[in-house]
Amino acid sequence: MTAPKTSLTPPPGALAPQRHPEAPAPGEPIGSHYDQCFGCGTGQPHGLHLQARAGEGVNVIAEFTVTPDHQGAPGLAHGGVLASALDETLGALNWMMHVISVTGRLETDFLRPVPVETVLHLDAQVRAVDGRKIYCSATGRIGGPDGPLAVRADALFIEVKVEHFIDNGRDEEIRAAMEDPDQVRRARAFEVNP
Repeated sequence: MTAPKTSLTPPPGALAPQRHPEAPAPGEPIGSHYDQCFGCGTGQPHGLHLQARAGEGVNVIAEFTVTPDHQGAPGLAHGGVLASALDETLGALNWMMHVISVTGRLETDFLRPVPVETVLHLDAQVRAVDGRKIYCSATGRIGGPDGPLAVRADALFIEVKVEHFIDNGRDEEIRAAMEDPDQVRRARAFEVNP
């Protein structure tokens, strides 16, 4: 028996998102939450190395350069990599609300091919919050922040406690993150969607 699909439409009564008072200032780089994260980590040689910045309100803007390592068809970005870039940008919204959440559902539309060596300009925003459910959307454009729309996604993120990662992650990586002498890096390892 298959579980029913979770709607990406906020229910009546869902609340408008609130930017946390200690969220990064608009334009401020968010930085990698974990060096080994495929999306934002600098320690992944073939990762996305996505660079995100705080936007106005409860949104994040980011850039991702498609490299030859990210190909699907010859000379074009792999669709799964593009979905990962959208997911990573959506996950960075956690910084705007100071919550820990994970992707519950991600629905992606691919509207045009994205060539290798293209910079994908991403913009993500939270639309509504209902209990632990966070409803958000993202777009990816080529040729600049106002360029042609290439990909878009609607998503549902679920707020979780840090134990979600500790109880389910691989012990070796959890231990390494917990033993990091840098308190800020140690805390950030568990602050956004991995």
